[in-house]
This record gives sequence, structure tokens and C-alpha cells, in this order.
Amino acid sequence: MAGVPPVLFLALYAGKSLRPCATGSARRAGRSGRTTRRARGYDPPMLANLTPFLLHWAITAFGLWVAAHVFKGMRFDSGGALAVAALLLGLANAVVRPLLVVLTLPLTLLTFGLFLLVINALMLMLVARLVRGFHLDGFWTAFWASLFMSLLSLVLGAFVLGGTPEFTIETSPPPGQTWL
Repeated sequence: MAGVPPVLFLALYAGKSLRPCATGSARRAGRSGRTTRRARGYDPPMLANLTPFLLHWAITAFGLWVAAHVFKGMRFDSGGALAVAALLLGLANAVVRPLLVVLTLPLTLLTFGLFLLVINALMLMLVARLVRGFHLDGFWTAFWASLFMSLLSLVLGAFVLGGTPEFTIETSPPPGQTWL
């Protein structure tokens, strides 16, 4: 286990963070939206999105770590640089990437979506410029590493998260409902 970044082990403990509740029973929302009974004496944590966040962060960190071992032009000086890079990559993909997708929409449509791979490489290059201790040798290393990381994250996300409702981040309201 030596050499594995400590961020990966956060996922092991994230799902077990239940706290006692005042009523002596615990409840969580089932698939039908009604509350169902859980283990007596525990409530789900207040920050319900913390577990999926930590798991996504761990998967991203693992993807960066594996990609750094696969591609010789990508390297990290320390585990801290890896953890910060994974966090910043998630932030860049959530904030900057959608803006770039909208701004380059004509080019993306013209290339049948292949320009999105270039945007992924640019996000990785941006993070490498911002994080001290994360070194990336060039565009093509970033391009192939981002493609590799995307596929690895897709596979790991399917196995680790499993697509279960408690690990699914909602991007649209349920049918017949609105967010506003």
C-alpha cells in the first residue's frame, strides 16, 4: 500500500460517518421518496453530499496517480500536490469547463464533439500550471492522459459508485417537479 495517496482511503470511512440522533432511530429516503427505517440510533450525516464528493475526489486522485505512472511526461512531486491537483481539477471541470464548452460550441459541433477532448486536455494543463509540484510536459501528454483518465474514471465510477441513488448527483429535477 506504500505509494498510494492518502486521499484514496477517505472513501473507506466516508460511508460510515453516521451520528446518533436524539430520537433513537434513523431514517433515510427510500427510492419512493418516503423515509424508511435504518439502523436504530443513527441519523444520516448532515452533509449528505460529502460522501459522493469524497468518492469522486478519490477517483480523480487515483486516476491522476495512475496516469502519472503510465505517462512519463506527467509527474507529481508529492502526495499533497496530487490531492490539491485532484481537488482543483474537479473545480475546473465544474466551473471553467462548461464556459469553454459554451464558447467553443460551434467548433465542437463542427468536429462532432471531438473538440471536447481538447478541452479536457486544456483543463489538465490549467491545473498543472496552477499546482506547484504537478508537472506536465506538453499538450499531447495532457491530451492522452486526460483521455486515459476519463476512461479510468468512467470504469471506476461504475464499480465504486454503482449508480446507486445515494451516490447520484442530481442534475435535473424529478419528472413533474421544478427546482424553483
